[in-house]
Amino acid sequence: MSERETWATRAGFILAAVGSAVGLGNIWQFPFKTAQFGGASFLVVYLIAVFGIGLPAILAEFVIGRRAKLNAISAFGRIGHRQWRFVGALGLLTGFWILSYYSVVGGWVIRYIWGSLQGAYFGDPATYFGAVSAGLDAVALHAVFMFLCVVIVALGIEDGIEKATKVMVPSIVVILLGLAVYGTTLSGATAGYDYFLSPDFGALMSNLGDIVPFAVGQAFFSLSLGMGAMITYASYIDRDDSLVADGSTIVVLNTFVGVLAGFVVFPLLFAQGIDPNTSGPGAVFVSVAGAFANIPAGRIVGLVFFLVVLIAALSSAISLLEVVTSYVIDNYDVGRAPTAAAIGVSLFVLGLPSALDTAWLGWFDTLAYQLLLPVSVLLVLLFVGWVLGDEALSEVLKGAGVGNGFGVTWLWMVRIVVILAVLGTLALGIQTLFLGSEPAIVPPL
Repeated sequence: MSERETWATRAGFILAAVGSAVGLGNIWQFPFKTAQFGGASFLVVYLIAVFGIGLPAILAEFVIGRRAKLNAISAFGRIGHRQWRFVGALGLLTGFWILSYYSVVGGWVIRYIWGSLQGAYFGDPATYFGAVSAGLDAVALHAVFMFLCVVIVALGIEDGIEKATKVMVPSIVVILLGLAVYGTTLSGATAGYDYFLSPDFGALMSNLGDIVPFAVGQAFFSLSLGMGAMITYASYIDRDDSLVADGSTIVVLNTFVGVLAGFVVFPLLFAQGIDPNTSGPGAVFVSVAGAFANIPAGRIVGLVFFLVVLIAALSSAISLLEVVTSYVIDNYDVGRAPTAAAIGVSLFVLGLPSALDTAWLGWFDTLAYQLLLPVSVLLVLLFVGWVLGDEALSEVLKGAGVGNGFGVTWLWMVRIVVILAVLGTLALGIQTLFLGSEPAIVPPL
């Protein structure tokens, strides 16, 4: 096997990790989950989840990756706990599962870039989405999106992923900032800001059982937790870098982009009197696309918006493809390019049901949010908190420049607070999946 690659620069790692975190979870999922669960009420719970649960959890994944310097499965064996490799395998499976339908949504974005230039969806966005979101066109664009991911990952860590994300992540921020500024010029945008930023705490408390699992799941999804991505990316970094500083930077930037996406989406919707509470995976593609039809320079704004969504989608998708690719090339004498290509073909096949029927995509997404992600994160936290213990504490403090007190607080947060929060989220998710009048675990056959 060839020598294992590393990041060329620390900034490269941070931008790649931010790119993994800043994806469809922020721009596709976050606005419609926010609207579906009460606007600002969801935002409050999400912010608590992302900093109170997401930050300690991302540090836990970093600890495993940097300590082992191996992929998400082999890492557990390298640090002396081979019996825990199933945790890495579950993370790899979860990322594989998510990327299969994520790629389908990436294909939709490619379609909408072209549709924006033509104004094709302006007349009837719902009908347009129904026509392009499933069927042979969706299958073809699913293949195109997956091909783009394969090409970037095949080029390697430094020449592929790092160089790509150094362009992608700043582009996402700059374009979203421009769109957010544009949103302030729209008549009626103030109502969108109020909806996004003024929580109804009465509604929050009465719907907490519905909001919490999706807010925590959104935190996991948007930070790429429970998918093996952060373990894998951390395996390529130097031992003297501060995991605390890097993890905090990634969480802050990721959250900033998610909130910034809200400052783009909600003014657009309210300026046109469009109800933001359009649930389901097509929300952004129907509601937001509909807003472009009636605003000044709508075709250009639509083109720019969906271009930034595509960049974000690619930056996340390549991290999930790298998780599986890393495992194969770490353990078998095969090249990176053929490995990435073979995995891409497998993902394309798994994504076919989602490309042919959006009901399947919704089922894949629900299972990921409410079962796979929380179980995977929970097992990582149990391992780091109660099995690695003092070793994890030592690793998180290397190069951090913080006192032992911070490390001890982090470790006990992981051991108690974060694990209990994830257990509660998992319990609520299991109730929805298995115990409802119409159990969500049943596939749409």
